[in-house]
Amino acid sequence: MTLQREVKNHWSVHYEEASFPFIQKGWVLPAGKWKEFDPFILMAEDWFKRGAFSDHPHRGFQTITYVVDGRLEHIDNGGGQDILEPGDVQYMNAGWAARHAEEAVGEDIAHTLQLWLNLPKNLKNSDTAYQNIYGEEAPVVKRDGSSVKVFSGEIGGVQGPLQSAVPITLAEISMEEGASYTHVLPETHNAFMYVLSGELEAGSEKVSLSKHGVASLSYNEEGDQSRASEFPLKAKSRRVKVLIYSGEPIKEEIVPYGPFVMNSMDEIKQAYRDFHEGKFGPPAK
Repeated sequence: MTLQREVKNHWSVHYEEASFPFIQKGWVLPAGKWKEFDPFILMAEDWFKRGAFSDHPHRGFQTITYVVDGRLEHIDNGGGQDILEPGDVQYMNAGWAARHAEEAVGEDIAHTLQLWLNLPKNLKNSDTAYQNIYGEEAPVVKRDGSSVKVFSGEIGGVQGPLQSAVPITLAEISMEEGASYTHVLPETHNAFMYVLSGELEAGSEKVSLSKHGVASLSYNEEGDQSRASEFPLKAKSRRVKVLIYSGEPIKEEIVPYGPFVMNSMDEIKQAYRDFHEGKFGPPAK
């Protein structure tokens, strides 16, 4: 029998003004609840000007950055440089030593969603890698009144281009008013959704969510990763747009500290030593 997912918990993001060049921040997935969100660690929604996220290091996890508005310039110390626009996604496997900058372009205000995604212990020293996924490159699955852009994983018979080091899915779902859509995910994936615009009902219990709303979904932790689960959505307004993320829990103890995510405080201290000793390479500029 196919698992019918429900909304496990839901909340609205609260925002705080910040000092320039930061403008505003909200926590979509609050820090400190990584056991509940595993394999996801946190997700921040940021508005910022140039100078907010200049050269900085990372180790031991991955990021998935979705550009909501404005333009985001990516620069890394491996020679990578690009500009991402609304609807584009950047994936980074920090691995053992990433050093990069993420900046607003010119006078733009960049508005982004950045998800921190854990790496299992055996991949925390993997090679650093970056991948840009432009919105027009992601395949689209059309349903009655709905359009699903697949960034990662297999959804609706198509494969997204994002190449994560761990199994995840990421889809952007747009719906016309009154449209119904059933999202299909592996039953063992932990999952959450974030409403970018509009109002909708989620799950068979028809939980009402609107812009800035977040919901975590039920799943079968002891199930079969090859089996599917279903999660129904129904649009209650025009221009509904939702992001749904899912991933296989890693089930390891972690220590998120500053720009690093490791399995012990000793490993965090080693990461700081390595950075200060220049092992992360030259600045990103």
